[in-house]
Amino acid sequence: MELGLIAIAAAIATLEGILTTIGEGRVAERAVEAIAKNPEAESKIRTTMILGCGLAETCAIYGMLVAFLIIFVLGGRI
Repeated sequence: MELGLIAIAAAIATLEGILTTIGEGRVAERAVEAIAKNPEAESKIRTTMILGCGLAETCAIYGMLVAFLIIFVLGGRI
């Protein structure tokens, strides 16, 4: 029973990586649209997009770290 709950918790923590990927795709989509509408602001839009994607990727890495901790720390107690 505990092993199943640990697996579910790790899956939920890993889900953050999938959602982050979807979010980064939407950010890139909106940035391309903004650059198409206002080409003069390309450098500012690109810089902001890269910063935002970097912060989102950090959240995904933390989610992966939590999943590893759940699997190997809590899973090792069984």
